[in-house]
Formats: sequence, structure tokens, C-alpha cells
Amino acid sequence: MFTHIMVGTNDIARSKKFYDAVFAALNIPPAEINAKGRISYGKHGVRFMVTPPLDGKPATAANGGTIGFEADTPAMADAWHKAGVENGGQAIENPPGVRQTPVGPLYLAYLRDPDGNKLCIACKVPE
Repeated sequence: MFTHIMVGTNDIARSKKFYDAVFAALNIPPAEINAKGRISYGKHGVRFMVTPPLDGKPATAANGGTIGFEADTPAMADAWHKAGVENGGQAIENPPGVRQTPVGPLYLAYLRDPDGNKLCIACKVPE
């Protein structure tokens, strides 16, 4: 459905520390800062990228936006959440756990990254 997601940052080194940690919990290797000052992570042909805004203005988080990632297990989702909190993220919403959704029960956890972008991790659980 999409090829990539890109979010802005006001501190690429701080974002690299955060995203390297949360993606390590999902078995995604760390990124390198490229010549354009961006970091990029990939899985299954899809990219998640972080960049300082090209217009030179401060990065801001999307109001009402959430970026969702998939975990294989609830333990992986917990590790993702813990890594995020320990590396500059902020736990938000309810604590990680099972929630009933229109697509069935999901194990969910939410964070804000160091620049305020809202992130979610989801894992399907048996009904």
C-alpha cells in the first residue's frame, strides 16, 4: 500500500538512538546517517525514514497521525515499548496490553518519539 514513511526530526543523532533501539526489538538493524542527513530502516521492501526538514524549518509531529508497526509476539511489542522509553521516547495512552478492536484482539503499545511523532506497535493475539 505504501513504499515508505518519512518523519521529521530536529535532532538526527537523538532520533537515531531512539529508532535504532526500538527497531532492534523488531530485529531490524541499525541505520547509518546518509549524506543527506537522513536515517532509513527497511523490512519487506518498505522503508521508514527520519530526516531534518528540507525547508530548514523545525520538524513538528502530525496532529492526529499515528504510525503503526507490526510485532511478531507480545514479548517483542513489550521490548519495543521498553526500548523506546529507555531511549528518549514517551509512553502514552494505556499501558501495553490486549485491546478489543474491529479486527479482533490486538496486543498494542503506544509511544511518542523524541520529536513527538505518535507510534504504535501491534501484534495479533488468538481470539
